[in-house]
Amino acid sequence: MQLLREREGELHAQYGVTWRVAGIASRKLGWMADPGGLDISRLCAGEGLAPEVFARTGAASNVNEWLRDAKADVLFEATSLNVETGQPAIDHIRAGLEQGAHAVTANKGPIVHAYEQLRDLAVRKRKRFFFESTVMDGVPIFSLFRDNLPAVQLRAFHGILNSTTNVILSGMEEGLSFDRALGKAQDLGVAETDASYDIDGWDATVKVAALIIVLMGVPIKLNQIDRQGIRSLRAEAVRAARAAGTPYKLVCRAMRSAEGVAASVRPERVPFDDPMSQVNGTSSIISFETDIFPLLTITENNPGLHATAYGMLADFIRAVRS
Repeated sequence: MQLLREREGELHAQYGVTWRVAGIASRKLGWMADPGGLDISRLCAGEGLAPEVFARTGAASNVNEWLRDAKADVLFEATSLNVETGQPAIDHIRAGLEQGAHAVTANKGPIVHAYEQLRDLAVRKRKRFFFESTVMDGVPIFSLFRDNLPAVQLRAFHGILNSTTNVILSGMEEGLSFDRALGKAQDLGVAETDASYDIDGWDATVKVAALIIVLMGVPIKLNQIDRQGIRSLRAEAVRAARAAGTPYKLVCRAMRSAEGVAASVRPERVPFDDPMSQVNGTSSIISFETDIFPLLTITENNPGLHATAYGMLADFIRAVRS
């Protein structure tokens, strides 16, 4: 909401877009809806989000009722990742599309577990289903191929896609223990209190699967990706690898072959002449190998707090102007 407010004048002047927030749903607080528009100033200031306010303004008991009450044109879906099923995000997006709203999500689960279903539903409903913020924050990865590289064949990609493990490895190179480096990542806000999904490679694996499913058109399953996290790496080994000129990175890879796509997420020692070796902290990098461009690389250098929100904002603009 804060980024929408900051860009409100630009959205209207450059794109002819005006907006209002017609509803907010929270797992803990419940459902709030007002098709006339909620008071954004109060909400951005942290006011109006108390349980009693939700109880007073939200008669809905489920997502379908809430969407009907809000009469929204666009649904922003931002629930937490469920690696096993992609729920409840899948049901939320499906409900939004069924009720005639465009759907924008930052959740990778629906892409891995229900991409084709949701894509086809959006086509039938003549709505847009966008998800730019699921990989590398708001960097235009999916829209790059969808909008700007038509008919290009993606053969392979590799990169560093998980900020938490990158911060931990950088911290260990600087002399911290694994636990202290994890604490640093948590202090920066890039790691959850339970960072298992990141440390054990699940977050990166889900991102790899999403890229393969959407950009390569292959419906890969998570258990088909060779996954190994950084939990077993010791700080001494990490520092020795850096000193030897081959620092450890959690590297994501996928390559197309006649048999399909082979993919992996695992720690690798990367030589200094590889751009991945210079990607530290919260930065990310991805390199694409295509039939036209031998190597197309995108680097995101220490993104700010608005990066993921920007991806959703950009998707919002694309959806409502389509």
